[in-house]
Amino acid sequence: MPPPQRGPSLIEGPIARTLLLFSLPILGANVLQSLNASINMIWIGHYLGEAALTASSNANLMLFFLLGLVFGISMANTLLVGQAIGAKNVDQAKRVIGTSIGFYIVLSLLVTGLGYLFTPQILAAMRTPLDAQPFAIAYMRIIFLALPSMYFYGFLMMTLRGAGDSRTPFLFMLLSVGLDIALNPLLIFGVGPLPQMGIAGSATATLIAQSTALLALIIYLYRKKHFLCLHRNELHYLKPDFAILRALVLKGLPMGLQMVVISSSALVMIGMVNTYGSQTTAAYGAAQQLWTYIQMPSLAIGMAVSAMAAQNVGARRWDRIFRITMAGLGYNLLLTGVLVAIVYLFNRGALSLFLPGDGAAIAIAQHLNAIVVWSFLFFGLTFVLSGVVRSTGAVIPPLIILTIALLLVRIPFAWMLRERMGADAVWWSFPLGSLVSVVLAAAYYRWGGWRKAHLLVEPATQGDAPTTGAGVPATSVMPSPTDLSEHAL
Repeated sequence: MPPPQRGPSLIEGPIARTLLLFSLPILGANVLQSLNASINMIWIGHYLGEAALTASSNANLMLFFLLGLVFGISMANTLLVGQAIGAKNVDQAKRVIGTSIGFYIVLSLLVTGLGYLFTPQILAAMRTPLDAQPFAIAYMRIIFLALPSMYFYGFLMMTLRGAGDSRTPFLFMLLSVGLDIALNPLLIFGVGPLPQMGIAGSATATLIAQSTALLALIIYLYRKKHFLCLHRNELHYLKPDFAILRALVLKGLPMGLQMVVISSSALVMIGMVNTYGSQTTAAYGAAQQLWTYIQMPSLAIGMAVSAMAAQNVGARRWDRIFRITMAGLGYNLLLTGVLVAIVYLFNRGALSLFLPGDGAAIAIAQHLNAIVVWSFLFFGLTFVLSGVVRSTGAVIPPLIILTIALLLVRIPFAWMLRERMGADAVWWSFPLGSLVSVVLAAAYYRWGGWRKAHLLVEPATQGDAPTTGAGVPATSVMPSPTDLSEHAL
């Protein structure tokens, strides 16, 4: 008998309530990740100094870049699994999972080996300040060793969300973050038989926590006999399905390139920030810690909208897509707006968690926050709109929009005006890039051809879905329930 459904159905029932319930565990997982990073930064910034904080800021940007390499494949995997579950096709979902596993194994080993060998060259290319480079090398080399666990752990979490389960990933994120937070001071300072490792101890805590959580999650899924687990008689799913592999690459690559564009822009920006000295870089790193919290609701809602829309596309419930989008935009404005207001009210107090209260860096951080923070409302709207259009397989336009906003608007603005405005040119480039991105994303959502896109094959119903006056496809006839109807989580 198929396993019972967990959580609200993504293709039936009230949309706003379902989206909120599905988003909350994703938001919780994002909060835990950011809390973990922030606590690590507190230990490093307050006890190891500004040079170590600068090192971790540079290394974490590179980690974001490396995770961006597989973000696209993870998202493509999520969408393919979501559409398969929405269409009641568990066999197809397992084929997607099997093909994805082989890809992740090969890629993670390759990136880990090359990254470990060329860590000094990577940091030099980022213009990491000389006083921070020894810290950054020690930290980053261990992070490279943790990458295989990070990649595979992220893949499993995204797969579960695509299947409609956001609760299980949250619970195991809680385990991972709890271990990381507990181990950080023990390994940084050395307690009892544990060695004093300094900044390398923080990275080692991440390595242990991620590996432990990954193993625990795998054991849990098999003990619970999760319907997407591959068993001995299903090992043939590990044989690459080249149609799926092609979809993962052709659809995943543009989505991954979006993260590469974001991280590449961030690397260029921190290269410019680094030219103003360690204090400005430390201020920027501390401000970024707050920015991660501000962006968390929009990231969670955007991911939930994408998974929810993918299942409805698979189920041919086009009538629900527009309402999912509107609910996502509304939640983003509400939740992100509240966080923006809180940061403006408690700017210095929040920054003092990461920076000494009597240093020059905190004044710089206050100033740049005042310029940048409000623009994250635009970022959130863009993320929701992009999540919806990606759910059908339209992955190129969001990449183009992001490239224009970040690489053709933000960076040139900051570069050309740096002589006249100094560091303010960097800070003002953030609102400008965000405004451009939301205008372009809204225009494509309204008038673009994303409704005609597909991930693997053309929809079973020939012809394009007819559109309503609201600019969304009209209701399609849902497929009849099958004996797999209870497989969706």
